[in-house]
Parts: sequence; C-alpha cells; structure tokens
Amino acid sequence: MGPLRAIRRCCLLLGWTLLAIPIQAVLIRLPGPGKARFARVYWSLVLRILGVKVRVIGTPAKLAIRRERPVIFVANHSSWLDIPVLGGTLFACFVSKEDIAHWPMIRTIARLGRTVFVSRQRTSIEREREEMRMRLAEGDNLVLFPEGTTSDGSRVLPFRSTFLSVVEGLSGTQSALPPLVQPVSVAYDRLWWLPTQRCHRALFAYYGNHTIGSHFWRLVQNTGMRASVLLHEPIDPTFFPDRKALAQELQARVAAGAAMLRQNRDAVPLSPPAPLGFYRTTSAET
Repeated sequence: MGPLRAIRRCCLLLGWTLLAIPIQAVLIRLPGPGKARFARVYWSLVLRILGVKVRVIGTPAKLAIRRERPVIFVANHSSWLDIPVLGGTLFACFVSKEDIAHWPMIRTIARLGRTVFVSRQRTSIEREREEMRMRLAEGDNLVLFPEGTTSDGSRVLPFRSTFLSVVEGLSGTQSALPPLVQPVSVAYDRLWWLPTQRCHRALFAYYGNHTIGSHFWRLVQNTGMRASVLLHEPIDPTFFPDRKALAQELQARVAAGAAMLRQNRDAVPLSPPAPLGFYRTTSAET
C-alpha cells in the first residue's frame, strides 16, 4: 500500500497546489491579512494530504500578550517538512536560503508565501537584513532557522548569531524596540501512530546527501505521522547584552524543548530569563 498511498498523495498535493497558486497570486496583491491567512490554510491542507498531524503546545506570541510588536519565531530545522508544519501553525513568512529560489515549483510556492531569500554572502548581508526589517516594520512576522542547515533530528546545532542581526531595531518605525523573539521546538514524535525511535528520525530528517525527490517519496509512503510544536514563552532581546548571548539562550531553550518532545516527556513551554517587558535602563533615564 505504501507506493499507492504515495501516488495518491502526490496527485492530491499537485492538484491542491495548482488550485492555490492563482488564489494566492490575487490575494498577495490585495491589502489586508488575506494572503497570510490563506498561506496558513494552504500549509494546513498540505499536512492533511501528507498524513501528518500537528500537536501544538503553547501559544504564539501575538496571541499571548497584548503588545503591538512583530515577532521572530526561531526554530530548530531538520527537514523540509518543517515548512508546512510551522506554516500551518503560525502567521509568519519564512527566511530561506537563496538556493530554494531556483527549485522548480517550490520556488513558486515560496515566492507566493512571500519568503525572504538570503544568500549569506557578505556583500548582500546588509540588503537582506534591511528587507527583513521592512517586512517586520510592515507588520509581518518571520520564521528563522538559525542553525543555518538541517540536522539529523537527534540534536539541535549551535545557532549562528548573524541570523539574529535583524533584532537590533527596526528602521523607519515609531518605536525603537526590536521585535519579540519566540523560541520554537519541533520534533517528529509519531510514526504509524507509535512513538518514534532514534532509528526512525532519518525518515523525517532531510540532511546530508539526500535528494528531495527520493526523501519525499520515502516519507509519504508512511502513515500515522505526527509533528509536535512547542512554543516557548517569548523573549525580549533588549534584556541581552549582544546577539551572541541571545543566540545561546535561544539555542538552549529550543534544544531543551526538542529533547523533551523526542523523549515523549510532558513538554511545557520554557519561561524567559526575565519578565517580559523588562528593559535595561539607559544612562539618559538614570
């Protein structure tokens, strides 16, 4: 049944994507939140077609507090499946490596989802950082994968602080406060309705010499899959002295949450190191 299940899912996914592309192409030209809401609907149905259920623990930052500040969601990254999982859970745009902009079909979906592409070249860092700041200033939220690559699903790689340069303030806004940062832990903890073991993680993880076509085909032959998303308490970056300290704190929280999910323990969102809203007093105020 595996190959037949995969063929059926591929046909449904292609049909849904071809239907969604013109709808989103219209919504993206219209004002209002329609384009963000439809993107979430698109990814949610993609997951349903693929047979992946999502368990969400915690609350997205904008719903957890009454504060008009954009949010950067910072998550671990082990698979292309992270995109539909988080895209169907959060109202946010993704920040992705520029290579994806050249993949057939995927690049169309990514562009309609208003993905921000980054090349990670020094000559374009400032331009890409400014584009992300403009998105945040316009009211969009962003999803970052600060590991810079995908892991094998058994650990969280160190976070690169350069990915967090965008939190250093929003140019052209009335508020000098940077966006809030919410750590997010993702783990694939069910396969055939049973808890996944270490040997099963390679089925979900897309890393190394895998090709996306073969990985996709192998994955969609299975059923009873589940992804767990743990949304930790949001963090105010103004509490940290620099990006490096912020990256270390975020990596520790994301890693701890992912470990809880992989070990099938009762996972709970981790609290920030200080009450939200605490700001360092400037010399002018003292």
